[in-house]
Amino acid sequence: MRSMLLLGCVLSLSASLSACTFVHMAPGAKQVKVLPAAPVGCEQRGEASVSVRHQVGFYERSDIQVRDELETLARNEGPGLGADSISPLGPPQDGSQRWALWRCGR
Repeated sequence: MRSMLLLGCVLSLSASLSACTFVHMAPGAKQVKVLPAAPVGCEQRGEASVSVRHQVGFYERSDIQVRDELETLARNEGPGLGADSISPLGPPQDGSQRWALWRCGR
């Protein structure tokens, strides 16, 4: 009986963590466009390295959720550097990713 209660608590915690979003969009970041690759004719404004927790204890967070949060963090960096677009410099790895920030004048 006690093990069933413990299992129920663990499953409830896991389910609630999968719905958590730890990163929120900063003011001005909604206007930052996400590009699949480096654009032509844009000025590079810098690079950003962002990271989130990809694992909480033994629980592995959803790849989609981790990618979304990394993208949001990168977009949050754009307005501070005068960038209106971002592009990934590589795939996410262990909850981290590098991004290039661009001013394309759109």
